[in-house]
Amino acid sequence: MLRVLGDAFSKFAKKYLPDALIFAMILTLITFVLGMVIQKKSAIDMIVYMGDGFWSLLAFAMQMCLVLMTGHILAQTKPMAAVLKTIAKAANTPFKAVALACVVMIVTSYLNWGFGLIFTSLLAIEIAKNMKGKGLHYPLLVASAYSGFLVWHAGLSASAPLLVNTQGHFLQAKIGLIPVSQTIFSPVGYVPVLVLLVTLPFIMAGMHPKKEQVIEVDPSLFVEKKEKPKKDPSQMTPAERMENSVVLSLIIGIIGLIYVFYYFFVKKGSLDLNILNFIFLMLGILLHGTPRNFIDAAIEAGKTVWGIVVQFPFYAGIMGMMTKSGLAATIANWFASFSTARTLPLYTYWSAGLINLFIPSGGGQWSVQGPIMIDAAMKIGASVPKVIMGVAWGDAWTNMIQPFWALPLLSVAKLEIRDIMGYCVMALIWSGIVTSILLLIL
Repeated sequence: MLRVLGDAFSKFAKKYLPDALIFAMILTLITFVLGMVIQKKSAIDMIVYMGDGFWSLLAFAMQMCLVLMTGHILAQTKPMAAVLKTIAKAANTPFKAVALACVVMIVTSYLNWGFGLIFTSLLAIEIAKNMKGKGLHYPLLVASAYSGFLVWHAGLSASAPLLVNTQGHFLQAKIGLIPVSQTIFSPVGYVPVLVLLVTLPFIMAGMHPKKEQVIEVDPSLFVEKKEKPKKDPSQMTPAERMENSVVLSLIIGIIGLIYVFYYFFVKKGSLDLNILNFIFLMLGILLHGTPRNFIDAAIEAGKTVWGIVVQFPFYAGIMGMMTKSGLAATIANWFASFSTARTLPLYTYWSAGLINLFIPSGGGQWSVQGPIMIDAAMKIGASVPKVIMGVAWGDAWTNMIQPFWALPLLSVAKLEIRDIMGYCVMALIWSGIVTSILLLIL
């Protein structure tokens, strides 16, 4: 049954789902029309909202580009390549390969979503190369790797749960500080994670197609570059000697790692995108040995970021229209209007999943939907921590049919969104059933 459903969804996606950029453009038009029809805004208003918001994600887009580039650079070092190859060897059958990719993403994205996204992307490629000729369906492998991303907003880098536990957050006057023991470390946080960890890998692996339908990885896409022959130092120019200086890389790398030690153990900082990128960058410089090797790896990695650079501004424009027109608030208020104390976390989850299609940013969505749902919870006596987790789970849920977060993975895997989306629909359906039930009974 899983194979039949997976095949049906996959065929539909390949036939009807356009490129991720077209998807963003269509969402832009849908938001534009809904703003005029539902919110009674003029066309000029919606155009202004889009234009004003278009560049609001520039800093985040740069962070994502660096996550992708620095992770890719690090993966090209010999030590990291050896780690990836070692883990990939555990996948010696198509079933194990698909399941392993899902498990690794769940675990790593729970620890930190940025690390999980890039590490599992690179692992999937190693698994595919290791399984060449053994009947592994590459699109399903990549889809399975992405499916584990479902748990990130209930993990250690969750936006909303960590924000409401931070001194000075914008809702503190209403709800105070909500400790993580009541959100990500409460049953409504960790139980769905455990259920998905146990069941989702089997759901994804169960969709593996028959042998005649298998599409294996194209090895020409991931040919490992041969090392350039080392030039005699005596024949190098002064510029070439600097480019090939192990000492220069060592000094810069050590300085960087000293700061990392200071950041975590003296400053008591937490793992975020900036420090993650910093660590990847400094490790890349150290492990590549010379600046020249690092530069060559960076040039290769730079080819993978175009999707983020071009498409993220469109989603920023959509966010601008959704928030400034009041459309996101209207959707959230509608779900809250017929909720009870027991059902509000569930309806919050469903509404968050819908809003996430248009505002695929955990922090951005919380700033729009959070105040509405918190007010509703306090008015009808619903659990505030459960409502917070309803937003968190909903924000992660529909990522399975939203290309925004898949772009880094697809860039590394060299696939298009239509190649994996059909299989991701099954992850969406299963996780939706699991999380909906648990939000009601826990």
